[in-house]
Amino acid sequence: MKNILCIAGDGIGPEIMNSALEILEVVSKKYAFKYKIEEEFFGGASIDAYGEPFSDKLKEKIENCDAILMGSVGGPKWDNSKIRPEAGLLALRKHLKVYANVRPLKVEDSLCYLSPLKEEIVKGTDLMIVRELTGGAYFGEPRRLEEKEALDSITYTYEEIEQIVRYAFETARKRRKKLTSVDKANVLATSKLWRKVVEDVAKDYTDVELEHMYVDAMAMALITNPTKYDVIVTENLFGDILSDEVSVLGGSLGLLSSASYSKSKIALYEPAHGSAPDIAGMDIANPIAMIYSLTMMLRYSFSQDKMAEDIENAVKLVLDEGCMTKDLNSQYYVSTSEFTKKVIQRLG
Repeated sequence: MKNILCIAGDGIGPEIMNSALEILEVVSKKYAFKYKIEEEFFGGASIDAYGEPFSDKLKEKIENCDAILMGSVGGPKWDNSKIRPEAGLLALRKHLKVYANVRPLKVEDSLCYLSPLKEEIVKGTDLMIVRELTGGAYFGEPRRLEEKEALDSITYTYEEIEQIVRYAFETARKRRKKLTSVDKANVLATSKLWRKVVEDVAKDYTDVELEHMYVDAMAMALITNPTKYDVIVTENLFGDILSDEVSVLGGSLGLLSSASYSKSKIALYEPAHGSAPDIAGMDIANPIAMIYSLTMMLRYSFSQDKMAEDIENAVKLVLDEGCMTKDLNSQYYVSTSEFTKKVIQRLG
């Protein structure tokens, strides 16, 4: 029995969470997958219920779960709150001790037209950005801001780099066995250490093809030849930028899932998009990012590869039929609930 903690979040979160759970209920029966759902407020909804975005009740439930499936948080309703919903995200990630953020991008043939790139460039793209989360410029010390001078420090330890790189090699081994490590080793001392660690770890993964790229070259390559890449691993700042660059290649944020992996072994799965409060309750939100977050959870936390593959294939078939939500086709579209029913029919 797997314990799944579902945090619907704010805005469209409850709607798309409901889509994912309806699909999970159907596919779990097919594979006799036993699970239990726990629910709790988070973000703005938690502020309304408990006066804080990350409550003690949620912390208690985290201790007893095997994975977390979460919607996005925030919205103008809480703009004037003493503590904003987004503060809960930082507290949650710190509580879980997350060290890796993973963003996959797979461009379906039926959706190539949405990409800002030409179809012949983006068609067949299937890659994954693995970003380190604990070190780098965002956490380095010392730092200071003065009237005419500022300082930020980029710091990394061997152990921090080894942890994320080993995770990336393991991920590449489960995919197409290709790993691209991104750094700026021609300039930065931390990147020189990064490259050394990657080479050291690579000795344990001789079955994975490894290449090194400078971050500026990588930024260009993702635009000119994205289909070349499988798993891309990089440090915090570079990963923040490259994952956002990759996010636009598929044409809609409604398609993008993400995961954060922790030292506590409890992983967090969530859409990469926001809470979209302007369309909340209208039954027009795209649930695909949440559905794909579910398949990531099934695959990487529970080793249910076949279940995940079945769901992804069902989504692909529905899209191939031209059945899409409004963000993908503004003229001929179906509702969130209608799209979910179509996926469930395909699973059947």
